[in-house]
Amino acid sequence: MRVAVVGAGAIGAYVGAVLDRAGADVHLIARGPHLAAMRRHGVQVLSPRGDFTAHVHATDDPSAIGPVDYVFLGLKAHAYAACGPLVHPLLHADTAVVAAQNGIPWWYFHALKGPYEGRCVESVDPGGAVSRVLPPERAVGCVVYAATELEAPGVVRHLEGTRFSVGEPDSTVSARCLAFSEAMRAGGLKCPVEADLRNDIWIKLLGNIAFNPLSALSRATMAQICRHQDTRALVATMMRETLAVAEAVGCRPEISVERRLAGAERVGEHKTSTLQDLERGRPMELDVLLAAVVELAALTRTPVPKLCAIHAVTDLLAQTTYGSDAA
Repeated sequence: MRVAVVGAGAIGAYVGAVLDRAGADVHLIARGPHLAAMRRHGVQVLSPRGDFTAHVHATDDPSAIGPVDYVFLGLKAHAYAACGPLVHPLLHADTAVVAAQNGIPWWYFHALKGPYEGRCVESVDPGGAVSRVLPPERAVGCVVYAATELEAPGVVRHLEGTRFSVGEPDSTVSARCLAFSEAMRAGGLKCPVEADLRNDIWIKLLGNIAFNPLSALSRATMAQICRHQDTRALVATMMRETLAVAEAVGCRPEISVERRLAGAERVGEHKTSTLQDLERGRPMELDVLLAAVVELAALTRTPVPKLCAIHAVTDLLAQTTYGSDAA
């Protein structure tokens, strides 16, 4: 199995190192000091489950790799539309693109039977720009439950979680999903193949859609948001509105709001990735987390007043922080 990781940051480099340990032929695409460190010393993984180093081929030139069986996307979703030069040299006729993204994916309505089948979600796939670069038929969805961070160039600290759920947009249990799952499990991770990955997407989104924008607006950690009575109530309302949208597009994830809140509070004094991006001057990844759900609410005529209000304020925050083209 040949695998290329496009965007070999904290999650991408971790997955690449694990697949290398499982015996896959792995190639990492990165840049800057991180790339230089991986070339010199390999990917150093620091984990409560045991430290290890993977000496994996790393490059900034995908044409030096050639076609692979799987492309694992470790990029933020807002970079997908422009990633063609990185991805296209890696593709053969049957290459699968495993997209490890948060929120609503560009392929959400691909092969989904019902009134919205094939519909483009403009917030995440404006004018079909992502679908032209990453055709939905190549997509394998991936919901990440692991937490990692780059402690230094070439050094990945695995904080918690080992689950990477994968699944096909058409809800089949495919050979390509099973083969990828087997390789991930051989490397020591949990990688269930879900017949309906959309349930996992909405369950994870319940936390992201509330805590990520609120943390950016308040600069608070997840525990602080949970301990504050009014923001805890706001999170619960946003979660309930999100579940209503999920049901309106035909998905009924089995998760209670209080259980989701309790799990978030246990995470503790953790800054969300959106708050970390804001503090580092990077674009906030809120289109797929919040704007897309507001769009689906409008499509299905589902009232989501709190989601709309928070979306309006975070959209203004993005514009005043990064300029009028940011979202």
